[in-house]
Amino acid sequence: QLVESGGGSEQAGGSLRLSCAASGYTYSSDCLGWFRQAPGKGRELAAQIYSAGGRTDAADSVRDRFIISQDNAKNTVYLQMNRLKPEGTAMYYCALRRGGTCYRDATKYDFWGQGTQVTVS
Repeated sequence: QLVESGGGSEQAGGSLRLSCAASGYTYSSDCLGWFRQAPGKGRELAAQIYSAGGRTDAADSVRDRFIISQDNAKNTVYLQMNRLKPEGTAMYYCALRRGGTCYRDATKYDFWGQGTQVTVS
């Protein structure tokens, strides 16, 4: 089970940090991603991390503002979002893909959290 937290409302230019805690499963050589879905739009990758080596990938639109990181001891992945923009308003989802290879395609992920809302005004 993946449980997200840390969403909320923030002004443009501000920061938020999202957390995703995995319970009942200890990730090791897996890919963990943060996706977002704005109203009326598809689910798109924000950032992802390969748990074994810490290699990260991020969408061009957020690469210089969002940082994904992990705390293996806590089985938790974070998304630090800086210099937030109104177009970043969306539901943010944590997802896990078993078995290593990271893809930007949401359909490749096996498990999803319930989502946490981020609103930027």
